[in-house]
Amino acid sequence: MTPTENTTTRNGNTTTATENTHKTVLRSSLGILSAATATHRTGRDGDIPLPRLPGFVESAFSPLAYEAARQCLAERPGEGSRTAVALASTAGDTTTADLASRRMVSGRVHNPLLFMQATPNSVLGYLSREFGITGQMFSLSTLDDPLTELLSMADLLLEDPEVDRVLAVGVELGGSERLAAVYEELADGHGRPAPALPADAGLAAAVLLGRPGNGTPVSVRSAEAYENDGDTSADGTGTRAHPGSVQSLFDLVGLHRRLVREGGSHVLVTDPRTPAFLLTADAEATTTARNETETHAHQ
Repeated sequence: MTPTENTTTRNGNTTTATENTHKTVLRSSLGILSAATATHRTGRDGDIPLPRLPGFVESAFSPLAYEAARQCLAERPGEGSRTAVALASTAGDTTTADLASRRMVSGRVHNPLLFMQATPNSVLGYLSREFGITGQMFSLSTLDDPLTELLSMADLLLEDPEVDRVLAVGVELGGSERLAAVYEELADGHGRPAPALPADAGLAAAVLLGRPGNGTPVSVRSAEAYENDGDTSADGTGTRAHPGSVQSLFDLVGLHRRLVREGGSHVLVTDPRTPAFLLTADAEATTTARNETETHAHQ
């Protein structure tokens, strides 16, 4: 195969990269129905106060996961029985797990609420009740790129004729000293740092996926892997993304918004020498999506 050049986006930066052969992740294209993000105390533009979520306290994990998912589902309502959900997070709700263990070590009375919400599936249960979702639900933990894992899971789930949509959610929390030590052990030998977020920070991104067509303004499919001229960083700065970083999900959401506005296509690279994805806007569907957005903005 002859190498070609394409514009690519990696952690918000656009570069030119050389295309190389690589095993693809997706067997078919996926349609992006909606996408959303929610961040708290990260220092990023768009940080929000922590949403109130009944039954969930202390931690940003579940409120942010719910908020990103809520935005997606509110924008594109659908049949809950034909909707599946996959949530990815490397270490889950570490804030709650840390708090529960500190209470136990100090001899304080165990709080069952902390045990409940420390399980990532808890917020999925709440989400299913609020939106009537009765399809399959999964929680994934990975040191690899969560976007790649979630798209692969959605591709597999959409082979089921009884599933029309897959809500993919990625969540990441800031770290305590203990979490940093866990990351260091898990990433040993990979040269990847621990998250640099403040301990009380959190971020979540959600993407509602379906089969291409049927009003999906943007589609995503596997592209070839890319080299980065020896730079092993995820953003071209020489610093690799930490294990399980959800930044690639944020990049996907940003590209989706851009393509809905401007049309065209763009390649998203998750990390050098790893899978890449091609996002393409459907002209008719993006026009409809823009009109709907403008209508909502004026109401």
